[in-house]
Formats: sequence, C-alpha cells, structure tokens
Amino acid sequence: MPFVVVAVAVAVLLVLMTKLKFNGFIALLLVAVAVAFVMGIPAGKIPEILADGVGGQIDETMLVIGLGAMIGRVMGDAGAAQRIAMKLVAWFGEKGVQAAMVVSAMLIGVTMFYEVAFVIIVPVAFTLARATRVNLLWVGLPMSIALSTMHSFLPPHPGPTAVAGMYDASVGLTLFYGLCFAVPIGAVIALIWPRLPFIKAMNPQIPDGLVSDKLFTDEEMPKMGLSVSVALLPVVMLAGAAVAEMTLPEDHPAQNWLGFFGAAPIALLITLLVAIWAFGPRVGRSLSEVSTSCTSSAKAMAMILLVIGAGGAFKEVLVEAGIADYIAHMTSGWALSPIVLAWLIAVILRVALGSATVAVVTAAGVAAPLVGPSMVHPELMVLAVSSGSIAFSHVNDPGFWMFKEYFNLSVTEALKCRTTYTTVLSILGLAGVLSMNLIIGPVS
Repeated sequence: MPFVVVAVAVAVLLVLMTKLKFNGFIALLLVAVAVAFVMGIPAGKIPEILADGVGGQIDETMLVIGLGAMIGRVMGDAGAAQRIAMKLVAWFGEKGVQAAMVVSAMLIGVTMFYEVAFVIIVPVAFTLARATRVNLLWVGLPMSIALSTMHSFLPPHPGPTAVAGMYDASVGLTLFYGLCFAVPIGAVIALIWPRLPFIKAMNPQIPDGLVSDKLFTDEEMPKMGLSVSVALLPVVMLAGAAVAEMTLPEDHPAQNWLGFFGAAPIALLITLLVAIWAFGPRVGRSLSEVSTSCTSSAKAMAMILLVIGAGGAFKEVLVEAGIADYIAHMTSGWALSPIVLAWLIAVILRVALGSATVAVVTAAGVAAPLVGPSMVHPELMVLAVSSGSIAFSHVNDPGFWMFKEYFNLSVTEALKCRTTYTTVLSILGLAGVLSMNLIIGPVS
C-alpha cells in the first residue's frame, strides 16, 4: 500500500506540473496534503507537518542559497565572475571548459555541502556559458554531477559521516576508499552526460536576476587574485574547520570556534561582507550599487526557495506516514550480499522518501546487524549505503527542485537530466564498492 501511494502521488504531481502547468510550489503542497489524508494522518496534524517540512528544509538552506546568490551577484556585477571564467578558458581552452568545471567542483565539493558549493560555483558556470556561447547544461551539468558525487559518496558530508559513526568505521579510510572510485566515476559521467542526445536537445536559458548581463572589458574586471580569493574564502573556512574537527580532540577549546566559523551560513556571511568591500568601494562601486545587486539576487531566489520548501513538506509527509518503517520491515529478511542489500535498501528509501539523508541513515540502521558477521570492512558498508542514497533523485527530492530551478528546466527535462545521472552514479558506486571489496578482502 505505501509504495502504491507514493507512485500515485508522484504520477499526480507530474500531471499537475507537466499537463496542467501548475506552479511547482502549489502542486507539491496539494499532493503532500492529499498523501497525508490517504495515509491516515489526522487532519489537525497536517498543517504542522507541512510547516515542519518547509522549515526543516529551508532553515539553513535559505541562508546558504540566499547568501550564496548575493555573493555570486555581487561578484558578477563587478566582473569578478567573468574574470574567473575567462581565466579558466585561458587555462583549459574553450574545449576544456567542462574539465575546468569538473576539477573546480571536485576540489571544492570534497568538504562542502552540495547546496553550498553549488551556489558558489554556479555564477561562474553561468558566466562561462554566456561568454563562450555554449549550452548552459554543457558547463552546468558537469559541475552538478561532480558536486553530487562528492557530496553523496564521501565524508565529511553528513550522510556518510553519520553512517561511519553508526558502523564505527574510520572516516579517513572511508574517504580514501571512496576517492579511489568516486573521482573517476564522477569525472566520466560528468563529461559523458552533456554529450548524450537527449541532453543536447535541451537549451535552457540562464534564469533572470542571478547573473550580470554585462560583458566587461579587461580593464573593468578586478584582478584574478582578488576574485579567486573571495570565491575561495568560504571553501578555506569550511575545509579548514572540517579538517581541524577531524584531527583535534572533541574537548579541545578550539572546537567551539570551529563550529562557529565552520558553519556554512557564517562562512558565507563573512564572505559576503568581504565581497561587498572588495567589489564595492574598493573598486569604485558605491554601497548603493552593491545593495542593488544583493536585492536583485534575493528577488530571483524567492520562487526557488518556495519550491524547495514545498519539496521538504512533501518529503516530511512521506516520513511521517511511516513509509521508512514499512520499507525497513519489508527488507529485513532479504538474503543478499551485505553490500548489495545495504545499497538496495538505501535506493528503495531514496525513491520513496526523496531525502538522501533520511534514506542513508534509515538504511544504515536496517543494515547495521550485517556489519560485524559479514566480515565486510565497515568503511565499505558506509560507501555502499551512501552510493544507494543518491539514486533516482526525482520530484520528492528537494535537491531536484534546486537543480531544476537554477538551470531553468521543465520537470520532464529535469527528470531526464538529474534522475538519470544520479541513478547511473549510484549503480557505478555500487560497482566501485564491490570492486574495492575484492581488492582489500574481508576483515581479518
């Protein structure tokens, strides 16, 4: 029954948005309410669940996306994003812009959440697409695929890190094993996917308000050193804090401040203040002009945040309806390889619930009794669950809506782009874990 409800809900949502042209925010809320009634959730509790879902999804996301968009627009209106984009073209050549985006995204994405890294790099992708006159997905899709790979497979990202704690696995070894196959898999998919015919047939336009329309002369653009320094400031803060937290004792006095400066909203707020100074009065732009850039980006983000929040409400209803518990009970007696079973449970939960974090933590709990007796290295079990949690991103995944809105795609186009690449990444991730298991052998 729960699977049927989820399937029908997704089908209705697709009809509302593709056939009837409903706004995504309205359609998601309508379907969330309908599912809540069908699953027997008391009517008086539904508004609270919707509010919790929206709030839980956009609490930190709103700060990250909002601050990131402001930084990107301030840099774009000053010519800094164009300076970085043109330098990448100079280094890699116009034919190598995809490789440039993959390398940049993987370096930044190792320690940064998908959403944080996305909003930092996407202005450069927009500027590259405009300056080189290539399809937006030609440069944007490799960036997104590389970030998805880093975020979903590897610690210190939240899902893999949480599972490593549950399985008493070494975070360092999990990262090392994961990098061995995540980097080549992510790079290959990132370079292949934009070349597929069904992707090349799409030609989305850059959303209004998220990037400057002006093309700057060399004299008008700020220096490369300043542009890169501001762009990388949050990366350095977040990465430095992550490394320090993993290497310092939990009771170290610095942990309190690491938690402050290592939080994405704080790092981005500090970066925004630096950007306002660096690309405002310092280069002859008034604070009023910089404020206009921030306001323009905020207006452009309003609908994106609403849709992402509604996606969170839909996800919360599915969780509250007990679908995760149903799946856990159903799969508990399956006789499969521990690695395959852990991956498959995560895939099923991901398809049903949408949230990769919920999928990975729930699947990890179901598969936890297998870790010791199976003689499989706990680090590989972590990677198996993490690989499963990225599969089949679709309309119940708030990240799906972020991807769709930023790249200005229809629901059908976003399904063709994101759902396919996340699924292939997941399958290849499982193959990578199984191969690594053959190489390192059982726990001795």
